[in-house]
Amino acid sequence: MQETGSPKLTEQHRELLDQVLDKWSLQVLDALCERPLRFNDLRRVIPVVTQKSLTAALRRLERNGMVERIVTSTRPVAVEYRITQLGRSLQELIDALLHWTTVTLPAVERARARFDDHA
Repeated sequence: MQETGSPKLTEQHRELLDQVLDKWSLQVLDALCERPLRFNDLRRVIPVVTQKSLTAALRRLERNGMVERIVTSTRPVAVEYRITQLGRSLQELIDALLHWTTVTLPAVERARARFDDHA
């Protein structure tokens, strides 16, 4: 039951949550909270992500102000991705979600097994 005065989930809320909390974006944000990384470094940190999916996640995060793309003036030119202050504001929430999944996973697995046994 929703408390009086708490925000209602609107289409704008859902769209932002979909773009920021999807599978790859969460992993990118988690990695960039540690340190700025270049594209190939991110691919090494998240080895199962495809180049296309990582590019799409980085673009979504950059568009939403969570990540910034820095072009260095080195030779050869390099691109580095950094988490922004806005993106860093999600770190506590991401840590809380990861903790929640760790704590509740055994109960979820038991529920899945019960469901599958009856399906």
